[in-house]
Amino acid sequence: MPHTALTVDSPPLTWRGRFDGDGAEHRRWWQAVQPYRHGPVAPLPEHLPTGTPEPGHRPSVILGFSSDAGVVRNKGRVGAAAAPAAIRAALGPLAFHLPREVFDAGDVTVRDGALEAGQARAGLAVTEMLDAGNLTVLLGGGHETAFASYLGVAGSDAVRGGRRLGVLNLDAHFDLRDAPEPSSGTPFLQMARAEEAAERKLNYAVVGISEPNNTRVLFKTAERLGVKYLLDEDCSAEATRQFVADFLDTVDVLYLTIDLDVLPAAVAPGVSAPAAFGVPLPVISAVCRQVAASGKLLHLDVAELNPKFDIDQRTAKVAARLVNTLLG
Repeated sequence: MPHTALTVDSPPLTWRGRFDGDGAEHRRWWQAVQPYRHGPVAPLPEHLPTGTPEPGHRPSVILGFSSDAGVVRNKGRVGAAAAPAAIRAALGPLAFHLPREVFDAGDVTVRDGALEAGQARAGLAVTEMLDAGNLTVLLGGGHETAFASYLGVAGSDAVRGGRRLGVLNLDAHFDLRDAPEPSSGTPFLQMARAEEAAERKLNYAVVGISEPNNTRVLFKTAERLGVKYLLDEDCSAEATRQFVADFLDTVDVLYLTIDLDVLPAAVAPGVSAPAAFGVPLPVISAVCRQVAASGKLLHLDVAELNPKFDIDQRTAKVAARLVNTLLG
């Protein structure tokens, strides 16, 4: 089967990190990640040499979505377009313990405010990679990244074939804003309307909602759409575990989106809208482990890192840690 070219704007760059040796026991992310070659995934051999992926673990492909056009439209702090490079830089030095191969497909870049076209290109790329048998990771970008992810997931064979999709958002905000043009505040209302047009209902849940940072109209919209949510002040370890378990029971495949502003500002200072309260990192990390262990994770993205406001790369390092957890 001939390989097709993805709709990316920039090919993968060289990953960098600390060098301790060439053996599998020394391997770090920068040594493990390979350029994505675009095409169907070959089945893994039954017997594997040391340091190679385990059978049954889909390869993962990383795609950057370099955009802050949605943040600009939503009147947030600009800078999220630089996030994919910052997250890769934080991933590169990490020790590589993953049971799967990881590839990098490069970046889709939104230029001159052409957000919708960029989302469409990223969506097409995600769909192709999903249908080739990969677990896909989209590195945003503002939370307009989420609608690009949705386009990719909704276009996949899995969802078009009738598998029940769930969207789990780790976020301080509903992002259900009804606005004249799409932005980082609108993606889940866009999803709800797109699902309705496809004669489906959006199955959407949010962990970490900040009551003071969501207006009454947003809560009413969430109620009208049947959105399940857990307030940040209610995110104890057990309550969150049960909330996520109940949601996972309602889906066949899951799209997980992480808005880094779900975390306390001290943990994630480099975001478009830092959280005054936030959900503790151990709780968010536990959700990631729970989702990964469910076997239902189809696609994930990380959004709202703003390197311009990051301190000691704290937020980028947290993003990298969560991606590492989800793929492990």
